[in-house]
Amino acid sequence: MPIVVEKKKPLTLVLTLDDANRKILLGMKKRGFGSNKYNGFGGKLEPGETVLQAAHRELEEESMIKALNMTKVGINLFTFENDPIALEVHVFRSTEYQGTPTETEEMRPEWFPYDNIPFDTMWADDRQWFPYLLQGQHFLGEFHFSEDQKRILAQDLRVVSQVPDEYDLAQRKLK
Repeated sequence: MPIVVEKKKPLTLVLTLDDANRKILLGMKKRGFGSNKYNGFGGKLEPGETVLQAAHRELEEESMIKALNMTKVGINLFTFENDPIALEVHVFRSTEYQGTPTETEEMRPEWFPYDNIPFDTMWADDRQWFPYLLQGQHFLGEFHFSEDQKRILAQDLRVVSQVPDEYDLAQRKLK
């Protein structure tokens, strides 16, 4: 069955890393889409906001920290059975920040060692692309999920030399 995509919705995702101590900051999502899963910090763009501005704002709103450096490392395009709107998630990596990670209404931040990331309580695709993130590699991913959002039905993940500004739907590998 073909994977129909009529349009895409841009979103952000920021992962804060403590490379010296080999730890990553994740947040337990307390409400909304993805609740009861660990994830990075991010979300929707506000009107007139760039992807980078949204990434900074969402990180601060959800964890109370401010990124001092932020590098775009990938884009993941998510599609779901019987849903023609793809989620275009711009993935950022940050290694320097200001403030103390603090619980908010939406997220409960927690540090995890690189060798003990709680993949069993995260989105199924995270296990695939996190190694690229941790190694600082650039990537493009495409993941097609079941309607219940629990199983990956098809995927394409590749290392790229440069992350584009957006995911070109004409270049999709899964169709």
